[in-house]
Amino acid sequence: MRFTSVVTSSDGVDEQLFTLGKTSDETSDGTPDAIPGVLWTPEGATGTRPLILMGHGGGQHKMAPGITTRAHRLVAECGFAVVAVDVPGHGDRPVHEEYDRIATENQARVAAGEELAPLIADFQALVARRTVPEWQAVLDAVQGIEYVGPGPVGYWGVSLGCGLGVPFVAAEPRVRAAVLGLGGALGSAAEAAARITVPVEFLVQWDDERVPRAQCLALFDALASAEKTLHANPGKHAELPAFELDSTVRFFARHLG
Repeated sequence: MRFTSVVTSSDGVDEQLFTLGKTSDETSDGTPDAIPGVLWTPEGATGTRPLILMGHGGGQHKMAPGITTRAHRLVAECGFAVVAVDVPGHGDRPVHEEYDRIATENQARVAAGEELAPLIADFQALVARRTVPEWQAVLDAVQGIEYVGPGPVGYWGVSLGCGLGVPFVAAEPRVRAAVLGLGGALGSAAEAAARITVPVEFLVQWDDERVPRAQCLALFDALASAEKTLHANPGKHAELPAFELDSTVRFFARHLG
């Protein structure tokens, strides 16, 4: 893990860019490449603290406005550390030829009349085979930093962040609470959700045009968590209300301390 920028501070929050893994021989054909990320911590932090891993949405990146806003709230109000990384083919990652080809083919299939949701689910399951071990490596590296340490871990991710987050939370025992949503129970998602037992806050947009409402509700139902809460709001896929961030902060404060 190599920090690639100086620390910048704003309103009591330190921000620093890093890369994890290879920095040479990066290719566009799926060869493993360095993982670019960003770490937010309280200004001048020392000692162990909870860590939140945030998964960005499709077509976004590690420092998308929604990610940055949530990270600053969790750091400033709770004293947590927050980390986000670019998913393959996004942000500062090189073009991934296989993923690019599949995305182009899916666009053509939707134009020909196929349903979008199953295509999204299959694509996300494919990408998750790579991101789950990547994110576990990111946790290993960040928790090795003195001012983060081996504290409890949370996960936040909706849309693509949910499609990749469900298998990650199911596979990673360090995660103690998760905010998920805007995702459905197609493909392998329901099977992975059945392995999740930690507290979950699940977000649904009632008029979601990308993921059918019934599939969102089915994914919530598939979660094996004894404590899970459904937050349903009117609006389309990208119209998640800003006030849900207040609930996210309270949720993680309650479960991670």
